[in-house]
Amino acid sequence: MLSLFRSGKVPDLLLLISAKHSEKGKYEKAFIAKLSDSEGEAAETQNWLDYSLDHGYISQAQHHKLDKIYDNIIGKLVRMATQAEKWSF
Repeated sequence: MLSLFRSGKVPDLLLLISAKHSEKGKYEKAFIAKLSDSEGEAAETQNWLDYSLDHGYISQAQHHKLDKIYDNIIGKLVRMATQAEKWSF
């Protein structure tokens, strides 16, 4: 780091850091988009759980347990998306 100060690269480094902070909004939107994709995948899994229950592949107890787990996952994904500033860099 000392060599950065000697070489006069600190202003360049500060500009780079500033540019990264200005792009944060773009990264935050991409992060929210990925969370939304994940939420959709979890909801699709719940549909497959319903299908599996309806066709006798899993028991009511198994369905209830797994559906509850996926409800919890979706809730966490939604919470992360609504508070994306805490999670994205």
